[in-house]
Amino acid sequence: MRSEAAAQPGGLERFTSAGKGRGLRARRRYAVGELLFSCPAYTAVLAVSERGSHCDGCFARKEGLSKCGRCKQAFYCDVDCQKEDWPMHKLECSAMCTFGQNWNPSETVRLTARILAKQKTYPERTQSEKLLAVKEFESHLDKLDNEKRELIQNDIAALHHFYSKHLEYPDNAALVVLFAQVNCNGFTIEDEELSHLGSAVFPDVALMNHSCCPNVIVTYKGTLAEVRAVKVIEPGEEVFTSYIDLLYPTEDRNDRLRDSYFFNCDCRECVTKDKDKEKLAIRKLNDPPAAETVWDMIKYARNVIEEFRRAKHYKYILYHLFVVFLDFFIPPSELLEICELSLDKMSAVFEDSNVYMLHMMYQAMGVCLYVQDWEGALRYGQKIIRPYSKHYPSYSLNVASMWLKLGRLYMTLENRAAGVKALKR
Repeated sequence: MRSEAAAQPGGLERFTSAGKGRGLRARRRYAVGELLFSCPAYTAVLAVSERGSHCDGCFARKEGLSKCGRCKQAFYCDVDCQKEDWPMHKLECSAMCTFGQNWNPSETVRLTARILAKQKTYPERTQSEKLLAVKEFESHLDKLDNEKRELIQNDIAALHHFYSKHLEYPDNAALVVLFAQVNCNGFTIEDEELSHLGSAVFPDVALMNHSCCPNVIVTYKGTLAEVRAVKVIEPGEEVFTSYIDLLYPTEDRNDRLRDSYFFNCDCRECVTKDKDKEKLAIRKLNDPPAAETVWDMIKYARNVIEEFRRAKHYKYILYHLFVVFLDFFIPPSELLEICELSLDKMSAVFEDSNVYMLHMMYQAMGVCLYVQDWEGALRYGQKIIRPYSKHYPSYSLNVASMWLKLGRLYMTLENRAAGVKALKR
């Protein structure tokens, strides 16, 4: 096996994938766990909610970070991190001083501003673009509906409003294309517990096509993306990642893929739908619920999930499980009550292993963690872990993250034996 330090795209090649367009293909064999390649971010932005706990430059989590002397809102490990980030941070520094509390562009706007600045400063191909250049990103412009086009125009207006000093703007049509490209090709950087840290562009990683049966996963070390095999990959095989959360049944997954990426998946899992029955498990009752009752409950569950998703999409701000909209907020106690009421309603029809039940349990667990109700969080986590292990593919980051949470909870509650066992998993 080659050393991981030397793992570059040399063992891979860009090719035309039948029915999918551009793709990435292996030129040699990769073993399970092997690093295929790593890709530094073309550019990245740290979530505002993480400022002060993570370095704005490298995303490292550290105590005693030093703040920018001018805006006092960006934090860095040291002078080197600050100097390296300055070409990007200067886009925001003076604006944050000027706007104060009214400085609130979305991460998408912030990321797009940095792309514009980077393209002017570094017009040549970067280390992040060995296989695919940012300018080659697919925009799917012809597939955007009026709602998505309106959202892009809102982002363009915010870009002009907050970034007038250090940016030279292309015309509106070019900005529409760029925002559409970012929407389809941007990445969310997450920590080891899959908590949101920020957004980034990783061009070579974006070359990979989607499958609900992926053979690689993408993890992050700060602003470096690593692509690692979770199945044996033979020479000539296409490299597939997953663009979405794979917990949900086939119809839900493809609804999400159509909405965000404008295609249907034709992988083995989507064709056979083998896992859908288990994922939609119905309670075993003496008087089984009618098909119409089951379908009504599925629609209810989907609506609840979509409300959470749309709340974040339409400029709601989610900071540490406080949902803020204008001057109003929902405190954790009420969020937990919403989760519990939804669980109670769905449990009349669904088994605990049903994915819609698991979704609400995960939300409830997050609230318990925020308010430091360790025992409550553990109870939800214990209900989640076994169905997760069944519903997700092998070596899923979602399953690994849940074991990590459980291990830390056991340790906090002084159950060392269970904690060690969970962390080893």
